[in-house]
Order: sequence, then C-alpha cells, then structure tokens
Amino acid sequence: MKQLQRLYHERLPIDTLTTPEFAQRLAAISTDIHQPLCTYINRRGQVIRVGVGTPRQTQFSLLELPRYGSERLCGIRCIATEIKQEPPKESSLTAMALQRLDALVILTLTGTGMIRRGGGATGYVEQVYLAHLIPQSQTNVNSNIYWSVSPPLNLEDLSKQDFLELVEGLEAEFQREFTAITVDTAEDRVLLVGLITDGMSDRQFEDGLSELERLVDTAGGKVLQVTRQKRDHPHPQTVIGSGKVAEIALQVQTSGANLVVFNRDLSPAQIRNLENQIGVRVVDRTEVILDIFAQRAQSQAGKLQVELAQLEYTLPRLTGRGLAMSRLGGGIGTRGPGETKLETERRTIQRRLSRLQDEVDQLQAHRSRLRKQRQKQDVASVAIVGYTNAGKSTLINALTAAEVYTADQLFATLDPTTRRLTITDPLSQVSHTLLLTDTVGFIHELPPSLVDAFRATLEEVTEAEALLHLVDLSHPAWESQIASVLKILSEMPIQTGPMLMVFNKLDQVKSEDLEIAKEKYPQAVFISAIRRLGLETLKQKLIDLTA
Repeated sequence: MKQLQRLYHERLPIDTLTTPEFAQRLAAISTDIHQPLCTYINRRGQVIRVGVGTPRQTQFSLLELPRYGSERLCGIRCIATEIKQEPPKESSLTAMALQRLDALVILTLTGTGMIRRGGGATGYVEQVYLAHLIPQSQTNVNSNIYWSVSPPLNLEDLSKQDFLELVEGLEAEFQREFTAITVDTAEDRVLLVGLITDGMSDRQFEDGLSELERLVDTAGGKVLQVTRQKRDHPHPQTVIGSGKVAEIALQVQTSGANLVVFNRDLSPAQIRNLENQIGVRVVDRTEVILDIFAQRAQSQAGKLQVELAQLEYTLPRLTGRGLAMSRLGGGIGTRGPGETKLETERRTIQRRLSRLQDEVDQLQAHRSRLRKQRQKQDVASVAIVGYTNAGKSTLINALTAAEVYTADQLFATLDPTTRRLTITDPLSQVSHTLLLTDTVGFIHELPPSLVDAFRATLEEVTEAEALLHLVDLSHPAWESQIASVLKILSEMPIQTGPMLMVFNKLDQVKSEDLEIAKEKYPQAVFISAIRRLGLETLKQKLIDLTA
C-alpha cells in the first residue's frame, strides 16, 4: 500500500508518455502483488489515480470525466501493466474509447513465474504497446474499430514518442471532423435506443422507432444514430444488456451525442443506472412527449394541463435521483426535524398538484357550461379525432375558413378549437348548422398522465354527438394508428356517439393502400383536406351523421 501511495508523488515530463524508470517501478509493484496495475496521469505529468486491476476495472465513471465532446480527448493517459505477454485486450481498448483517454500504454511483464508468497524475484518490462483513438475518417465504416494499436515496442522506442505532438495532432484531426459537420450546439444530439421484446412484430417495432424519431425532431433534437436490441424481456436494471450499454456509451463518445432516448418507459432506477454507465442524460418516450406538449402549449388552459402532467410524471421518479435527494437540508431555514430533501420536494409537488387539480376541475366546469349553452341552441356538435398529424386542423380550416395553426409536426394542436359550419343540402336547399371541434391528437400508448391531465380537453370528445375519425392514409402504419385511436376511445369513461371514418391525404396515397382501405371501410369518405378534394361528399355525410 505504501508503494502504491508513493506513486502519487511521481511527476513525469509533460512531453513524454512515461519514463523507463517509472515503467520499471510499476512493473516491480505489479509483479510483487501479482496483479495488473493502472496509473492515470494528466497532461501536467501528475499521477491522479492508481488502481489495482485492468483498465476496464479501474476506469473513471463517465460522470467524473470532463465532457469536451467528440472533438477533444479527456486530458488523461493510462499506463497499465499486463501480467501476460499479449497485446491489449478489447475490453481495455473499449475502456480507453469510453473515457476518450489521451493514450493507453500497456507494459507486458516477465519474471512473474518466480513469485513467492512474502516476496520474490522482481519482474521487468518485456514489451510495450501504445494505443490511442483515431479520427472516424481513418476507421473502417463497416467495423467498430475506433483505435490504433502499435506493434510491440521497447521502452526506448516509447520514450522517443513526443506525447504532446501526438495528442495535439489527434485533437486537430478530431476538431476538423467536428467542424465539418455543422451541428447547432443549442439542439440536443440524440442517440435513439429501441428494444424489441417477445410479442412485438418487426413492423410494429420499426414503426414505433420511426415515430420516436419524429417525436425527437418535433421536440427540437437531432437524431445521430439508432441502436436496436432484441431480448426476451427488458433487463431490470438497465433495460438492455450490459454489453449493449457499453456499446451505446462508446457510440455516445464517438458521435458527440448528449442525450439518449429509449423507445419505452424507464423506471427511476433504470435511468440512474444508465446515466452512470453512459455518462449523458437518458430520457424515455413519455418525457419526450411531455417536452413537446410543454413547447406547444399556448393557452393558459393548455399550460395548466401540461404542468399537471409533468408533475404527475415527476412525483414517482423523485426517489431515483440519487444521494442528493436523501440528504437532510443544509442551510438556514432548511434544517427541519429529520426531513430529507426528497420528502420536502415530494410534499411541495403534492401541494402544487392539488392546486392544479382544482384549477383543472374549474376548467372542466367552465367547458361544461359552454357545452350546455351550445346544446340549448339545438346545434349538433361533431368532434374531429385521430392520430397526431393526421390533418385535423387542416380539415377544420378547409371546412370553416378558420385560421387554426397547422404544421407537418406531431402535436401541433393542444388546445381544442370549436368552429361553426353551415351546410346547405343541394336537393332540399335546407341549411344545417354544425359545431366542429378540433381536438388534441392521439398517439400509440398515450401516457396515462397526459390522459388524466387533459381530461378537460378530452371531454369535448365524449360530449360530442358524433365523431369524425380522421386517418392519414399516406402513413405506412395507418392501420395500427386506427387501432390505437379506437383503443383510446374505448377506454374513455363515457360512451362516444356515432363515428364517421374519413381517410385524408388522398393526394399522397399509393393506389394499393387506397384499394385496401376501400375494401375494409366501404362506408368511409376519402378526402384531401389540403387540396380540398372530396369535401362536398364529406359535408353530405356529416348531415346524415347528425340527422
């Protein structure tokens, strides 16, 4: 232990990877304890960490290391001993890549066969291997090789290597590659992770990943890579296996990603474990949807419901935030009678939740009064429902000349909009007045917290006399989208009225999809809201629906 502690007093020249004297000293200690040894040295030549074990076993937690991104190295090199005379193992090289070490020097030893308990012959350095990361332009795109390993060297060859020149040259190459790809530093650079389990078809899985990619894009992120894994069931600690976690951590380091998004809900413990091993923020699909809702909410009612959904999502996850939430308060006014920060935060959120629930109840009552006033006027109401981005807002604009915000994005509309539509029957010349309501879009596995928070908005659906179910026929997964919408409608507390199926985006539909839809839904209406095709037929169907 004393010999290991004395290593911290060593100081190496800043332009040298290691000196022969320091290397032989490591070899002597490693041979004496018959264990591999790792020393981590910063660019000032100071030993900042000594560990007994392999580079993989003694590596830094990624959260301990500085985050410079893919254009920089971490400023630390590792000098490690290896009892066996063999090149660096892939696990050691992966550890180097995960930490973005300046370099990894492996000292292979001889003389270890003469070790005896209580002392014995001292080993010495036989061969040396030098490994370091290389720019992506020098890697084989079809392989996962991110490093270069030298042939066997001796200590004299290694001492001739100018360490500063090596590191500065590598970082210059990394910088050129990084600036060649213009990435907005304000946006999240995202690595998507998809887990497919038993009972999920490949088509359903890929559709879900494509949708998640669109959600990330709508939230303002840029997807750099997509990683997939197939397992019988999710891993309880990390969702995916340990090998895949290491692979993702390596991809994060080499691609410069600063956010990892999973295609399923994660528990607080899983998020904590993944962040500790990957080194960047990890979120799940629900958190991405909540973020989009927070960006899209414009009205006071919308902001109120979004905040309620976010707090309901956050409350059960407070316990997963680690040690900071379990400490007693520190500072004037925070030292209660044994109350931890977790308990304080939980009570504060619960108080805020109660206030928000009361406000949502008031909003619900207000909307109910408005609906009763409309019902007194004996005007039929039709709610437009459908999957997000099906074109509901575009349709209500086309039918009523409204100016509802539209965009080719998921969840462009959060606040319900009601507009009056007057239709004149071409045969009887009788005018019919309807109220059309544009509602928030549905999505596969809509988070329960959102359903509960938006109950005031979703009541527009349950209170309507009829529903217009709009479907984006141009979407490759239109059939599963129909199933998702019908599932959500079936789970609503009140039975909804009659429903008219309307297929939109006729101008973008493949002929085979059109034939399939006509065969499955012979009573449906086919339109293009943006091109105003089929709207007269739709108006006639609406008259029949509400008659």
